[in-house]
Amino acid sequence: MFGIRYPVFLGGMAHVSRAPLVAAVSEAGGLGILASGGLRPEELEREIAEVRRRTNRPFGVNLMLMDPSAPDHAAVAARARVAAVTTGAGNPGKYMDPLKGAGIKVFPVIPAVALAVRMEKLGADGIIAEGMEAGGHIGTVTTMALVPQVVDAVRIPVVAAGGIADGRGMAAALALGAEGVQMGTRFLASEEAPVHPSYKQAVVKAGDRDTIVTGQTLGRPVRCLLNKLTKTLAQYEQEGRSPDEFEALAVGGLRRAVYDGDLDTGSLMAGQIAGLIREVLPVREIMERMVAECRTLLGRDLGF
Repeated sequence: MFGIRYPVFLGGMAHVSRAPLVAAVSEAGGLGILASGGLRPEELEREIAEVRRRTNRPFGVNLMLMDPSAPDHAAVAARARVAAVTTGAGNPGKYMDPLKGAGIKVFPVIPAVALAVRMEKLGADGIIAEGMEAGGHIGTVTTMALVPQVVDAVRIPVVAAGGIADGRGMAAALALGAEGVQMGTRFLASEEAPVHPSYKQAVVKAGDRDTIVTGQTLGRPVRCLLNKLTKTLAQYEQEGRSPDEFEALAVGGLRRAVYDGDLDTGSLMAGQIAGLIREVLPVREIMERMVAECRTLLGRDLGF
């Protein structure tokens, strides 16, 4: 569908999936996905231009649909005729025709089977089924349970996301019927990720139980590493604090983590798979290790 070497997508992580990381993933044989969240339309245009300066390989743009600038971001992506658009946090229905008319493949990120079926009816070219193991905004179903049910429910390709960081996870996803995988946390802890070194090292040092989900009572669950901020947010939820109080504490947290390396009051978004990541590596090495391990485990010609 995309002419890429490996069926590996970069997760569209706000403030993280920027030109250096996007281009590195595409150059290594995957599909880099540029996060539009938090960018002004003109900034997105510059990021797309910078990715194209760094690589001539396919890449995509992620639309965070609850972002007020989402319509403008969609228009920028359509004009740029990127290879793919992934979507999250909303219904992409009104963007389908203009994006597909520009020759762009649309892959919504979904946390439930019913949404996958609805996206297929809307004309999606593929589905990214993301389990609750993932970092950032999540649903309530695990990857292991979600992926095969989505595969059975739709006819279009399914990409598995959430809790995948090596060849074992990739092999498991393919065995469940997925056509490929999407990774965020593993690429966050890469040399090319434009992220403060302290954030990367927090991921490397994390154990299997070092993430927490906050915002569930507000209907906006988010998975991050445990720190002062997330512990306080969890306490606010237990106390029944107002959404405004919760939001006031959380606002700007991701920026503090990514740009300042604030390990206390930053939102260190990361998936549960952080406990498996032991070192910061170049993107190409991450990719090649993963694919080689996957091939060995499955012991068959995978076509890549």
